[in-house]
Amino acid sequence: MDLSEELLELLQENARYSTDDLARMTDADPETVESEIESLESEGIIRGYQAVVDFEETERERVRAIVELNVTLDRETSYGDIAERIVQFPEVQELRLVSGDYDFDMEVEGDSMREVSHFISDKIAPIPEITQTVTHYHMDTYKTRGIVLGDHDEDDRLSVSP
Repeated sequence: MDLSEELLELLQENARYSTDDLARMTDADPETVESEIESLESEGIIRGYQAVVDFEETERERVRAIVELNVTLDRETSYGDIAERIVQFPEVQELRLVSGDYDFDMEVEGDSMREVSHFISDKIAPIPEITQTVTHYHMDTYKTRGIVLGDHDEDDRLSVSP
């Protein structure tokens, strides 16, 4: 594995590793590590750094939904054209072209179910190429981006005695 690949893996594990930490873990000198990271950023390979937040542990209420989108293409419109329109909405957190029973897998976020529902019905569904939407609301998140969330060790089932 070359230095770039090692750095990408380590930064995905923890983007807060210092340059010195990364240098020690990759057996490279700090200047080389810093230069390589700058190169990865300038080439657009590293697009940003984000914290993984467990909103269940905060006072802030967030509603997330996964939305299946089916589309119909014509000669002038491609999947990329549709994606370009959809990703412009700030409510859209992720958008993927997928194989299977539907075309796009979209994750949206809002302050309430009503807000998410209105966004889908008012902004997404009217796009002419979209023929169907199916919305699945997140009920609970146990693991995201490789990180286990919350305190899900408690067994909240009721005990049954004979």
